Amino acid sequence: MQNGKNIMEYDTVALDEEQNAVVIIDQTLLPGRTELVSLKTAREIRDAIYLLKVRGAPAIGVAAALGIYVLAKEIAERDFEEFYAGFCEYKDYLDSARPTAVNLSWALKRMEAVALKAGRDEKKSVAEVKEALRREALSIWKEDIEVCRRIGENGLKLVQPGAGILTHCNAGKLAAVRYGTATAPIYLGQERGYHFRVFADETRPLLQGARLTSFELAAAGVDVTLICDNMCGAVMSAGLVDAVFVGCDRVAANGDTANKIGTSVVAAVAKHYGVPVYICAPTSTIDLDTPSGKEIKIEERPGDEVTEMWYKERMAPEGVKVYNPAFDVTNHELIAGIVTEFGIVRAPYETGLKAIMKSALEQVDV
Repeated sequence: MQNGKNIMEYDTVALDEEQNAVVIIDQTLLPGRTELVSLKTAREIRDAIYLLKVRGAPAIGVAAALGIYVLAKEIAERDFEEFYAGFCEYKDYLDSARPTAVNLSWALKRMEAVALKAGRDEKKSVAEVKEALRREALSIWKEDIEVCRRIGENGLKLVQPGAGILTHCNAGKLAAVRYGTATAPIYLGQERGYHFRVFADETRPLLQGARLTSFELAAAGVDVTLICDNMCGAVMSAGLVDAVFVGCDRVAANGDTANKIGTSVVAAVAKHYGVPVYICAPTSTIDLDTPSGKEIKIEERPGDEVTEMWYKERMAPEGVKVYNPAFDVTNHELIAGIVTEFGIVRAPYETGLKAIMKSALEQVDV
């Protein structure tokens, strides 16, 4: 990138008010090239989410909030109901980008609630509704930074200085605005001289661990070692891993969690070797309306991500069937704790998650 800046010096998602655009780091180009992209149209914003230019549950939510504001700002100034109809068209269009990460719909619903309160309940002008949306979008952006920092503080209580930590996929700075979720304890530990040893799974087939996690951790000066996905048992059996920290795209009411494909394998292996698995999840990712992991809709992606992407030549025979789910569900029995911004939830998760969500609502009300 121009100016030779370190990747850690950029926010993953931001608002350019002068250009009325959402500015993201295009993660499909990493680690070879770091490039900022301005998104101004509904198609550009949705495609950025679907094509993984911006990815990670928290970052997707922030991009959606900023994006719907950018689009709402361009809706012609007319009466509220006509404005709201246009707003809903944009909302539904963006919401269709990815089904598994609950933060996408969470952020859009939150923005919609603000619009309805200002326009219908308070009878404000469309211009005032747009300003309310602007404030809410920036609030979601700021909250993400603080939420991730607090997840980091809570997660840091679970490990000792010098610990070996394994992570899967990218739940780092690039999956949020700044700190990330699963990497937040690592970054705070780095600042405080904990000297963690981190093992990053490559994370097939999109290689988020290889391309993104190892890239950003190395840029931050963290002792990081890249391993293939099928090596987690080897490092655990050798006693090199004291804890697993991973992110999450949706937490069901019973504590089942959906995260990048392969997470359930890591959790099962960790259970065998007695290594605790911690899910780092902001409360915006907790979905009490989904009873268990069985009800979580799993996104399926194109087969060429497995057969062709990252290869100079196709590496599988033409016509072979490909199954490419983007996520899998980790059973709550394999999870030692769910780390949120309001504390650590442990089994039984049904009661623990309800309590943490109640705490979250009470603190928001205050």
